Amino acid sequence: MQLEERKITVHVPADLLERAQKSSGRGVTETVRQGLRLVAAGETFRRVAGLRGSVKFSLDPKALREDRS
Repeated sequence: MQLEERKITVHVPADLLERAQKSSGRGVTETVRQGLRLVAAGETFRRVAGLRGSVKFSLDPKALREDRS
């Protein structure tokens, strides 16, 4: 299944793009795609972080360790 793509023109600071490309080890297009994926995932990360401490586990660490042996 091929995803629909859009061709866009983006003006970005040259130093930011260079640093991002160096970090990703990829070309311009893939670096921008990776950045967009990270931005899109941000909401999911915030929701998961909001759950921190609200999930109760009824596991006994000692029993888990015994189960390994």
